[in-house]
Amino acid sequence: MDVLADVLTSTRIGGTVFARSELAAPWGMLFEPASRAGLHIIARGSCWLRTRGQSEPLHLAQGDVVLLPHGAGHSLISAPNAQAVPFTKMLARCQVSQGFNGMNLNLEGKGPSTVLLCGAYRFEHEGIHPLLSLLPSLIHLRADAGVMSGPLEAVIRLLVAEYTQPGPGTITVTSRLVDVLFIQIIRGWLEQQPEGSAGWLGAVRDPQVGRALALMHGEPRRDWTVESLAAEVACSRATFARRFRELVGEPPLVYLTRLRMDVAARMLRDSDQPLAAIAERVGYASEFAFNRTFHRIRGVPPGRYREKARDSVELSPSAVGEVPGPAPSPWTAPPSAATRGVGRVRRGLGERGKAARSTPRTE
Repeated sequence: MDVLADVLTSTRIGGTVFARSELAAPWGMLFEPASRAGLHIIARGSCWLRTRGQSEPLHLAQGDVVLLPHGAGHSLISAPNAQAVPFTKMLARCQVSQGFNGMNLNLEGKGPSTVLLCGAYRFEHEGIHPLLSLLPSLIHLRADAGVMSGPLEAVIRLLVAEYTQPGPGTITVTSRLVDVLFIQIIRGWLEQQPEGSAGWLGAVRDPQVGRALALMHGEPRRDWTVESLAAEVACSRATFARRFRELVGEPPLVYLTRLRMDVAARMLRDSDQPLAAIAERVGYASEFAFNRTFHRIRGVPPGRYREKARDSVELSPSAVGEVPGPAPSPWTAPPSAATRGVGRVRRGLGERGKAARSTPRTE
């Protein structure tokens, strides 16, 4: 079981490049906090990135890639002392043209020119899965650090070329490349982390915890216990439970419950199977117990979740063959109060209470 691939599928990542900017200094763009992950590629030239709470701006050179997994507010500026204006106001200063795959911004001036590709990633349920919540607020991959060679560099080159010289199928090609780029950025960042670190993603590399994750993802319906998982990975119960929590950030059975709800959500979105069949597929003999757990984890009953998922597809421009135009900025708002509430509830539960609730009833 490729655990990372399974998680990426369940979180339903969708990426887009919304703007290519060619900016002559001086300039500065401010992006407010949002519920999407931000992406910036320095295609040519250099600039600086400033995040809130950061004492000194970060220098970005040609070929560098920046990912802000939590949608932190930040500024891109031409020089450390340059002033940044909100992105929407920056549009008013630039010559803007609309392409099939986003906006093209051009700001003329006497200073050195920088070319940026700016994009965003939307997750099906932001801030809940450790893939997103345990990543650092900023991932910076430097072109001269050795991680940009091979597949990552190839994806970036293809993306820049496709965006610069669009052709038939450009929208589809750039969309796929941006999604692949997310995985390559995570891989590149993971390679820079020492063994035993990097949170959930580091846990995938751990021989015992990684094996346990693969077992749960491979057979989420199985009646796993901490004891049975520890036995499968040849580890004592206490050592396994402690190691799992240290690396993943939560106890094994809590992770299992949320994994089951991720699988159930995927089935609700992508199939017409009745709720009872979905409950059985994720290890619940009781449809009532499944409904209650799904509501607690996702904030809505499974039937309502299916309705909302289908309504969003029907309202999507791409669903009726239209080419969606980019919004002025994908950084729109912080995560919703409902999402933050889920996190507070989960943090407020003790390990014993979480484990008890994650075990399906057999009534």
